[in-house]
Amino acid sequence: MAFEDLKQRVRPDWRDTLRGILEKARSLGPQAVLAFDLDSTLFDNRPRQARILREYGDARSLGLLSACEPHHWETGWDMRAAMRACGLGDADVERLFSDARAFWQERFFTSAYCVSDEAIEGAGAFLQAVAATGAQVVYLTGRHEGMREGTVACLARCGMVTPPGEGGRVHLVMKPTLAEDDDAFKREAHARLGRMGTVVAAFDNEPTHANDYRHRFPEATVIHLATDHSGRAVELRDGIVSVPHFALEDVTHRA
Repeated sequence: MAFEDLKQRVRPDWRDTLRGILEKARSLGPQAVLAFDLDSTLFDNRPRQARILREYGDARSLGLLSACEPHHWETGWDMRAAMRACGLGDADVERLFSDARAFWQERFFTSAYCVSDEAIEGAGAFLQAVAATGAQVVYLTGRHEGMREGTVACLARCGMVTPPGEGGRVHLVMKPTLAEDDDAFKREAHARLGRMGTVVAAFDNEPTHANDYRHRFPEATVIHLATDHSGRAVELRDGIVSVPHFALEDVTHRA
């Protein structure tokens, strides 16, 4: 499903759904489990992407790429599109892409670079509100253990609850290594979530992962972040609610 199609799924009452999740979590307290993906769900990765492309431009004396900014990644994770948005012509993009991709691959999945991420609007306040309900917060991510230090540092900088805080109710579940498949890892982790308590809600930007949550936890509220995704043509299941971000004007009062 295209990004624009997913954004069109956002209903005017999406904030009421998020408020309802907080109320349900409060009613269950520590028995409640809320699962959050990180990349493009709680975190905007465009600053990390732009930083890497700037450094590539510096390393290869490519001035147009040295000026890369997050807005050049507006169309998603397509590096070719970002390079074109920086001003490179199609021929130069194709000539440089393989080298740029290798440069990116060495850096993107590291603690040193994930610290550049910024919070999706309202994410910090919403996570604090969830923690205030007494519920368990589970960051279930396709990031691998080698990124744990940078991930925790970025959670803290962006005002989100960090593991193992809140009396041990905050968990960061990561792949053992980069090599594991994200889809399979998350499906296997669902069993762990179920053992932790009652899954009240799950949040993810990837339609595939949102659909898996909907299948595994039909009583939970599944939230799809209409930010960006991997580009796979996957339709969201019925009952999944799309939201643009987490900003709720009264979220701190309701906590």
